[in-house]
Amino acid sequence: MQKNLSPKTVAESVVENHTYKIFPNDLNSYGTAFGGMILAICDRVALVVAERHSKRTCVTASIDSVHFLQPAGQGDILLFKAAINHAWKTSMEIGVRVDAEHYVTGEKRHILSAYFTFVALDENKKPVEVAKVLPKTSLEKRRFQEAIDRREVRIQEAKERKRKRAGG
Repeated sequence: MQKNLSPKTVAESVVENHTYKIFPNDLNSYGTAFGGMILAICDRVALVVAERHSKRTCVTASIDSVHFLQPAGQGDILLFKAAINHAWKTSMEIGVRVDAEHYVTGEKRHILSAYFTFVALDENKKPVEVAKVLPKTSLEKRRFQEAIDRREVRIQEAKERKRKRAGG
């Protein structure tokens, strides 16, 4: 267990402009970007934030509130932004936003938002304590508080799944 972990700011781990160009092999049957491919990139970008924050190897524990808002198409440039919203004892919530930029017009459209929960692991693959988040801006403070609400929903949903599996 790590001792004396100093809180860290959101800015210390943020990813602000990861880009990905959509090519024909990235398209689904409707000619729009394959959602699973976008989610895989989101997971990797969010992982960078979690590992920067924790200074540990991290694993994805859950993904929730995934919202595909608009499609992206061939030639679009995907712009990924990810930031830590909150950190608890061993887990962290990372928010990811994806915009699509048209390569000719420069028009940007918000196409996806999601929340990823990561757990930091030690050398024995056991959960390890992480530093708390120190939100500075009003936006960071809002996201920090909203993360608490989302975590409570995740906990309640997990309890309900466990109850149903037990036959109750």
